[in-house]
Amino acid sequence: MEIKPVAYIENDFTDKFAVPRQSGMTDIESKIIFEKEYLNKNAIKGIEGFNYLWLIWGFSKNIRKEHSLTVRPPLLGGNERVGVFASRSPFRPNNLGLSCVRLERVEKDCLIVSGADLINGTPIYDIKPYIPYSDCKTDAVGGFTDERDFHSLSVEFDESLSNKLSDKQTEALLQILKNDPRPAYHDDENRIYGFKFAEFEIKFKVKNDKLTVINIE
Repeated sequence: MEIKPVAYIENDFTDKFAVPRQSGMTDIESKIIFEKEYLNKNAIKGIEGFNYLWLIWGFSKNIRKEHSLTVRPPLLGGNERVGVFASRSPFRPNNLGLSCVRLERVEKDCLIVSGADLINGTPIYDIKPYIPYSDCKTDAVGGFTDERDFHSLSVEFDESLSNKLSDKQTEALLQILKNDPRPAYHDDENRIYGFKFAEFEIKFKVKNDKLTVINIE
């Protein structure tokens, strides 16, 4: 079977490092831009009746010729292995991802969604509506993910740095940093971390539960 993109994502996530680990962890907005063949209002007729969508997309930055049947999820410290099909690792036999995003609004030539965990330019292969009566499982258990307590960091950076960003970019960056973009097994208070966001290079350090932005270039 051959598949080709129907759309691609457009947002400020220009670096894999800072992309949310799962969909729905932020309310940062992204655009779904349709390929010319699907840029037709009939293709999305009725979509405004739903407020969540499933995106089937490709891990376009993780192309490998060979794949392991086991992976080391960051939530397990990066050392313990589980089966690839028991994880959401980006290193998969077919490099396909699945994300649930909120449909914020429909515009003339695109969809505006929030909560995407896709890097800018990621190809989208299909879009399906989220249907509550079948997709919401109230008895679901989270396997090894239930073993971790999620917490947010306090974030601080000088006004001189935040002034380099728009108000919207500042709010988006705060959401990214509060969720601690570091690998789960990193805890070095002397290490300077960096990632690209929009056209900027963000540098920060973490000590205890406080993240300090030290530079925005």
